[in-house]
Amino acid sequence: MAYGLSVPLRPPPRRELPPVEVRDARLALAAPPGPLGVFEGYASLFGVVDLGRDMILPGAFADSLARRGAGGVRLLWQHDPAEPVGAWTVLREDGRGLFARGRLNLGVARARELLALMRQGAVDGLSIGFKAGGARTDPRSGVRRIAKVDLWEISLVTFPLLPQARVTAVKGR
Repeated sequence: MAYGLSVPLRPPPRRELPPVEVRDARLALAAPPGPLGVFEGYASLFGVVDLGRDMILPGAFADSLARRGAGGVRLLWQHDPAEPVGAWTVLREDGRGLFARGRLNLGVARARELLALMRQGAVDGLSIGFKAGGARTDPRSGVRRIAKVDLWEISLVTFPLLPQARVTAVKGR
């Protein structure tokens, strides 16, 4: 006892607090149709120059998608071929770019981790792995305009080379 004072140690009286509504201030992503682990977004945007000075032109994915289909394009984590995390269910070009819908395989530990990170907003980048065809580099701007893309894989990434290539919706519950 400090300074010779005798103070009984009792817990403070309990007070009932009114219920508190908690709201998350982050952007709420709309849930795409389908089961848990389904997500969607744009893996590439037409006419937008990425950080590597590449620009994909409309129609560039058409031949590759016709040949491979969504099932022939791998869904990876950080472009690592040893880290498949699910499968693409829909890949299509539209007026904006390459739309992608995939489903994480929740039997894979990394996929479960990614779902939690995507729901939190900590991982939302998409990035394409491809071989360019029909590409020309503008000598003045240094921008490579890619007319044909042989698409091999689309990865979930932390930092996409095309900053606008993002997951836009996650089925979280």
